[in-house]
Amino acid sequence: MPHAMAATRRPLDTLAVLTMLVLCVLWGLQQVAVKLAAPDMGPVLQIGLRSAAAALMVYGLMLVRGQRLSLRDGTFLPGIGAGILFALEFLSVAVGLQYTTASHMSVFLYTAPIFTVLGLHWFIPGERLGPLQWAGALAAFAGIAVAFSNGFDSTSRDWSAMLAGDALGVLGGIFWAATTILIRRSALSEAPPAVTLFYQLGTCGAILVAVGVINGQAAGAAFTPAVWASLFFQAVIVAFGSYLVWFWMLRHYLASRLSVFAFLTPMFGVGFGVLLLHDPLDPRFVAGAVLVMLGVVMVNARR
Repeated sequence: MPHAMAATRRPLDTLAVLTMLVLCVLWGLQQVAVKLAAPDMGPVLQIGLRSAAAALMVYGLMLVRGQRLSLRDGTFLPGIGAGILFALEFLSVAVGLQYTTASHMSVFLYTAPIFTVLGLHWFIPGERLGPLQWAGALAAFAGIAVAFSNGFDSTSRDWSAMLAGDALGVLGGIFWAATTILIRRSALSEAPPAVTLFYQLGTCGAILVAVGVINGQAAGAAFTPAVWASLFFQAVIVAFGSYLVWFWMLRHYLASRLSVFAFLTPMFGVGFGVLLLHDPLDPRFVAGAVLVMLGVVMVNARR
């Protein structure tokens, strides 16, 4: 999910509910799409190419709307910073998917709201946590510990690799949270959503394509039908289409209600991972995932 701020609007109606369900399904498929095409193109290069392609589409939309990038409005440096953090988030996801399952990645990446509210608590006045939010943070961290515990099962195959992949998922969530906090504390909070999205996608694309080339993923890449399908889905449908729809939703509906719906995304991610990739579901991971999602809902509840 992209990171931007917008004013709240009206309560959710039928259109908003149906739209959010579609968005959550699309976002839940992201990690699965990367994993399905990984044998033909490395995840780092995949995400780099999709980000670069989506950035070009966003810039084209900006030109159509008459929007321009400026070095004088205070968005350039924070925009590049947000793009670097965005790239680090998806680099963590891309590398982590080489070691853990798409189901695990979907849950651990969506620990981001926990780190976001903790960061806002310390860095932004008026964003202090109440007892319910602190209880939610503790529940989420307990869930992370429980979900991680199945990786310590000595009978599991490649358990150490899975632990590394899971840890990278959490690290991706931390970078996601850092991106949100940077946007909240900079001129990007007042910038048009397309500008913020362009900085994030453009910088991320440039960095990850370079990393993919350096580590040899470009040399071994093959543009098979699975790769083309994955890139089209990630670039056109998710990174361009769904993110712009999300920003439109934020401008027309209550952001707090939309965020609660967005918590369905990791559940869809787990479901698709099991159905399409046959990811195993350990009872401890399921219990941990439930605790994480419960904690995320609690920390986002209004006091």
